[in-house]
Amino acid sequence: MVKLASEAEAAFSSFYEEMKTKGATGLRSAAWDAFSSKGLPNRRVESWHYTDIKAAMSKPAPLAIGRAGVETARTHDSIRLVVLDGIFRPDLSNLSALPEGVKVQSVRDALAQGTPGVMALIASADVQTDDALLSLNAALMQDGVILRVGGGVTVEQPIELASITSSDEAQSSFTRSLVIMGKDARATVIETAGALSAASIQDNQALIVRLAQGASLNLFSHATGQSEALVRVMSLVAHLDERATLSAYSLIEGAGLLRRQIFARLDGERARVAFNGATLARGRSHADTTLIVDHAKPNGESRERFRNILDDTSVGVFQGKIIVRPGAQKTDGVMQSKTVLISDSATMNNKPELEIFADDVQCGHGATCGRLDKDQLFYLTARGIPRKEAESLLIEGFAIEAFDGLENEALRNFVSERVTKWMSGRTA
Repeated sequence: MVKLASEAEAAFSSFYEEMKTKGATGLRSAAWDAFSSKGLPNRRVESWHYTDIKAAMSKPAPLAIGRAGVETARTHDSIRLVVLDGIFRPDLSNLSALPEGVKVQSVRDALAQGTPGVMALIASADVQTDDALLSLNAALMQDGVILRVGGGVTVEQPIELASITSSDEAQSSFTRSLVIMGKDARATVIETAGALSAASIQDNQALIVRLAQGASLNLFSHATGQSEALVRVMSLVAHLDERATLSAYSLIEGAGLLRRQIFARLDGERARVAFNGATLARGRSHADTTLIVDHAKPNGESRERFRNILDDTSVGVFQGKIIVRPGAQKTDGVMQSKTVLISDSATMNNKPELEIFADDVQCGHGATCGRLDKDQLFYLTARGIPRKEAESLLIEGFAIEAFDGLENEALRNFVSERVTKWMSGRTA
């Protein structure tokens, strides 16, 4: 058994003792054994080589306790489902706005009741990924939201899954939510991860997505943080059946260490995924995007396009892997990461990979890293635009490229506003 640092081992063990009887005892026990056998990943673990999560989580904060009387501001015109300090809060959610054919349940209730479908999905997610932080999440999960969209149902208004921390004191939280879409269902889901204070937060959250035949999900993820002591791991585990489509966009900003890891398995013919996003990092923040797209059946399509803007001494990471299984012929996969370094002290680590075990495929990847184009800067400044404003225009255009395919106009405007606000906060 791999030993954790003593302080981390003692803290996580105490968390497990508290959570192990709160539903899904067998599942939690298996997940805890899986985590204990591996321990917190160190940098010798290939997928964590650029992010020292073991050092960052060496002193876990106390387990979060749900709080009452906290107001959370809405940032989107959506049907909002709120998880506050690790606990689903129906009183802060507008459940009455849910349309017919859409059902919501708390993960805590589902675990207590032993809902078979939920247990199977949670267990399959950890088997699919074999990731230590996901196993820890399953062992210690406090609560979350289960969102079910019935077969043939189209949800017009976006549904927001907001996971928010509010404590002014250091805390750790472990949440897991599920989005389950029936055959030919259609929906837009907004995943928000935020903090209402600058306290030291350790946040491990997972979102499991299961798309039945012909289902289509638009997913927009937004993560922010105020504290340089923030440590957040966001895991997305997606499973797609035949002709299912997942179009996912992410905007990562804020301080601290954030890792967003994606595990997508295309387990039906003609399934399609697109993962796009922008990372805005400054100060001493560390932003890691790591993804694995696993093509298991023929005629699948995947597109990954990420933009990174790094300032000051921030560190960015992009690790992307496309796997094409034997028999997954006619797979079409493209992966691209582009980075602009605003500061000479910023660092970007790129590691794109292809693992192809079929012979009739079309796959490619690329990664670039550099400064702003001098010719473009000259063009703008020669026309009377001040240099700093010219830089902002170019950087904003570069970041927003990643959202070209985002159909929801309100979300496109939201991205533009956030990028503009981030640029306005730059030092000269």
